Amino acid sequence: MRRAWPWLRLVGAVGILVALGRQWGAEAFVAGLRAVDGRAVAAALGIGLVTTVASAWRWCLIARRLGLPLTLGTAVSDYYRGLLLNAVLPAGVLGDVHRAVSHGRQSGDVARGVRAVVFERAAGQVVLVVLGVAVLCTGSLPIDLPGLGVLPVALLPLAGLSPRVRRAVRTTWADARTGLLNREVLPKVTLLSTAVLAGHVALFVVAARAAGTGAPITSLVPLAVLALLVMAVPLNVGGFGPREAFLAVAFGAAGLGAAQGLTTGVVYGVLALISSLPGIFTLVRWPSEHRQVRPERLDQRREHVPTLVG
Repeated sequence: MRRAWPWLRLVGAVGILVALGRQWGAEAFVAGLRAVDGRAVAAALGIGLVTTVASAWRWCLIARRLGLPLTLGTAVSDYYRGLLLNAVLPAGVLGDVHRAVSHGRQSGDVARGVRAVVFERAAGQVVLVVLGVAVLCTGSLPIDLPGLGVLPVALLPLAGLSPRVRRAVRTTWADARTGLLNREVLPKVTLLSTAVLAGHVALFVVAARAAGTGAPITSLVPLAVLALLVMAVPLNVGGFGPREAFLAVAFGAAGLGAAQGLTTGVVYGVLALISSLPGIFTLVRWPSEHRQVRPERLDQRREHVPTLVG
């Protein structure tokens, strides 16, 4: 089932896009491609640079706190490549996986390298979810979405887990306290995550304007936040799929036109891909990134791993 999941995900995403095409025609997709002009491309590259640097900086803070060496220049380069791979490969997360494993190998601790990337991405998702809940609770949406304000939370008791899993959870929690959940790192990571989210929302506004949407920004921002949340649904290809379906329904309910929402989603997807294109220049670095550090250097690095903070 695990091997079949990427294909099921691809089929699901294609099915959503086909259903949207049958409902509103291919014109909305074609209009989205035609709407991307030079100004939109320049805005996408500029916004992409800001969000990528902020994300890479966030990764640096967490990785260094965990005792893993990582310069900002290397982080930006690796992050761009990860974004590009996420956008063009079906699974949608392979870029992050490669970034985590590659950095872990170079640092001599793959497990901790993976956890650094997980913490970095999770921090951004938490900020997005908090803002999404605020949008739903404050009623700032230009449409009525009943039932979305109820967010069930499931807690997994550690008592029912195997000893091996419990040890993994304890190790992860210890690293989370060291690398993220402390007074030195958490405020900086939160600020950077907010800046990244603001960049994504700005890109959505650019996409909406390029698609011809004249709605005020106060109406577009809540829709952008929820569209970003919907993109986390694991039935998309490079982000395409549920996002377009949500925007078609949301724009239609808001009186902006369902086809306009679909076109906006397509434009956003294209601009997001364009913003990751500088990652092409980092692909030539792949062969040199699999060098293993010598054991003596690894021991020296581990001596500098910071202790847990309360």
